[in-house]
Order: sequence, then structure tokens, then C-alpha cells
Amino acid sequence: MPANCPCDSLLPYTQCCQRWHQGPQRLQAPTAQALMRSRYSAFVLDDLSYLLDTWHPQTRPATLEPNPPDIKWLGLQIKNHIELDADHATVEFVARYRQAGKATRLHEHSRFERLEGRWFYLDGEFQ
Repeated sequence: MPANCPCDSLLPYTQCCQRWHQGPQRLQAPTAQALMRSRYSAFVLDDLSYLLDTWHPQTRPATLEPNPPDIKWLGLQIKNHIELDADHATVEFVARYRQAGKATRLHEHSRFERLEGRWFYLDGEFQ
């Protein structure tokens, strides 16, 4: 388990995304941005069940593949977060990783929807 949270919040993992990944607050991220950060951390930690559980039922894939052994996640930058209304939000982010020695930037504008009090990742558009 990492000491610092993988989402680059500068908080310890135990005080940041871990509470959304495990325990009584699991799946209860209070905002779309908090869910985005927790999903990035889940990607880093290969927490596939969390990723599937926080994916919108209408767009959720049947399965996910774990990270390839040669991938190293390098960081997350939240560029923009807009609450469109009480149940819809967007988050623009850049996630960086290195795979087989090649650095890559994943720039996405993601849509989130709250259903029955829980935030879900709906879909995203690569920039």
C-alpha cells in the first residue's frame, strides 16, 4: 500500500482515496472530482473491482484487464472540474504513464453522473 496517495493530492493514501476504495465509505466519493481521483488511484493499484463498481451501468464494460507488468503510472493533473447541476459534472484531467520506456499522456474530458446519491464515471472524450 502506498504512503502517498497515487492521485497526487499530497495526502497520505489512508486519508485520501483509500476511504473510497475500502471500508464503510467505499464507493461514496462526495464529488465527481473525488471520484476521478479515486479512479486514477484504482488504475494505479489495479483495483479493477472498484473501477467497475464506479463505472456507470449504461457504459460499464463487462471486464477490465489488469495493468501490463511494464506500465508505471507517473501522475495525475486535474485541469478542470465543472458541476453542471446536482447530478452531472465534468472533469478534465491528464494522466501520465510510462510503458516499455515510452512516456504517454492521457488527456480526457470525462462525464460523471450521480445516481441514487452515488457518483459514477459515464464516459470520456480524449483530447
